[in-house]
Amino acid sequence: MGIGNQEAIKQLQTLIENVDEQQKKSFQNLHQGYPTETLARFLKGRDWNVAKAHKMLIDCLQWRVENEIDNVLAKPIQADLYRAIRDSQLVGMSGYSKEGLPVVAVGVGLSTFDKASDKHYVQSHIQLNEYRDRVILPTATKKHGRYIGTCVKVLDMTGLKLSALSQLRLLTSISTIDDLNYPEMTDTYYIVNAPYVFSACWKVVKPLLQERTRKKVQVLQGCGKEELLKIMDYASLPHFCTKEDSKSSRHHASLKTENCFSFDHVFHQQLYNYIKQQAIIMETSLPIMRQGSFYVHVPEPNPDDAKIAKTIETEFNKMDNQNGFSNSVNGVAINGH
Repeated sequence: MGIGNQEAIKQLQTLIENVDEQQKKSFQNLHQGYPTETLARFLKGRDWNVAKAHKMLIDCLQWRVENEIDNVLAKPIQADLYRAIRDSQLVGMSGYSKEGLPVVAVGVGLSTFDKASDKHYVQSHIQLNEYRDRVILPTATKKHGRYIGTCVKVLDMTGLKLSALSQLRLLTSISTIDDLNYPEMTDTYYIVNAPYVFSACWKVVKPLLQERTRKKVQVLQGCGKEELLKIMDYASLPHFCTKEDSKSSRHHASLKTENCFSFDHVFHQQLYNYIKQQAIIMETSLPIMRQGSFYVHVPEPNPDDAKIAKTIETEFNKMDNQNGFSNSVNGVAINGH
């Protein structure tokens, strides 16, 4: 880290010393014992501009306080509803990279977001973020004896179709929450099983992304198995990256059968049980609080993100008109978080 960057961190550290007690407590939840690294994330998210990073961090802390984000891991979603969310908002954790980074899998193309309300999808997404930041990453840091503060994401584009722009608003909301409140949490995005519709749209969207984000995105051939095996063991591959060829061993074929999106997967079972346990603890100390109640304010997207969302919508509509497709599309937004 350069001298200029170190000075920027010192300046930001001085600026946030003036926040109120609630925000200080929320900042502790945010940094989990690593304030310097957290300040660096916000600075990186604003190209090391101290004033802009300060505003971003203050806005984030205020958002956390106003929406009780620090208590979100004590607000379980009813089990049947949570299962429905997991069946339609496809995300999970399949393992760790060889460097110890969590591997987060996202089923972009096959997510339907049609079995729950928007607020429950947002709640579940924030719970996943907070569990990653407060449990998964600190545990990985302790295990490896060095700071681990990012994950890798493998985005499965299987099933991505034209026109499901009805979901673009929700996806933009989720993306905005990540971009403004969980910046620079992803080391690399790996795109796999990309159909033509993604490739065509990617050519249009790629120039609009900031350079630091573009550098994080790697579009892999096919299911990406061979490339991903360079950075993770077979057992950590998401299930959609394990397509077998004639040379694959039967051992590998029998080893990888778990769907990491499923509510029954060990990751989601651990997450759900953790939230239930936290709810019991919270109920003991604050019996008046309604653990299941959660309504979050979605920040306004910054102009660049709004432009990207509009470009995706325009491009899909253009392709729809050119090709006469009548299927729907799940919009894709990738930010530098």
